Amino acid sequence: MHTLFKDSLAGKVALVTGAGSGIGKATAKLFGYAGARVALLSRSADEVEATCSEIRHGQGEALGLVADISDAAQLARAYDATESAWGRLDIVVANAGVNGTWAPVEDITEEEWQSVTDINLKGTFLTVKLAVPRLRKSGGGAIVLVSSVNGTRIFSNVGASAYASTKAAQVAFGRMMALELAAHHIRVNTVCPGAIETEINANTHRKNLDETDKLAVYPKGNIPLTGGRSGTSGQVAELIWFLSSGIASHISGAEVFIDGAESLLQG
Repeated sequence: MHTLFKDSLAGKVALVTGAGSGIGKATAKLFGYAGARVALLSRSADEVEATCSEIRHGQGEALGLVADISDAAQLARAYDATESAWGRLDIVVANAGVNGTWAPVEDITEEEWQSVTDINLKGTFLTVKLAVPRLRKSGGGAIVLVSSVNGTRIFSNVGASAYASTKAAQVAFGRMMALELAAHHIRVNTVCPGAIETEINANTHRKNLDETDKLAVYPKGNIPLTGGRSGTSGQVAELIWFLSSGIASHISGAEVFIDGAESLLQG
């Protein structure tokens, strides 16, 4: 990692949700390298402990936590464990999320819709809600929400109505929180990744899309900046680091798109 990051978050305590893989894992590892003490939260104990081991191997401090972010009691226990270990909280990255079911709206069940909103939207709400008193106790801090280009700039992914709706809502929620929490010196910003090399597609269930998934056809090389090559979790982690660091001390309520201009072409 670039020496720019080294010790840049020294003395800070960060909690990252969805930290077992993808963007969350890359962010937790970068924060650890930057000197933060990092609480890694995931539903998978094996994944989160593996990431903790990588951070500790690099001489960083890490705490593995297992919780469902849509369960307030589980999430509160995770925050309590973080405070018990390190006595404060400075940075929260609300990254955990799922793609869920992608299907025509008449084929999405109420349960499928609810499962996506429980994790992506309710989970984000609870992550922020339970962080606020702890951040206030520390004198302020930074919250970064991980949304998406889907539902914010891109609306051509047929069948993704549940997912896109939650991602649009995260942006609105982030703006609301930026204003509400400003008096407490808590900054809230949102990142909107485009195509990124992560494992999230593994939890996508597609059904009955054969007749509707060809409403739009895009040219090859549909990520203009890279000629079609997806971005990396590490690149998103670097953006999250920036928004969490003192360098971004006057930035709040922003949405930052990180997609190689993909959404400008496909929106």
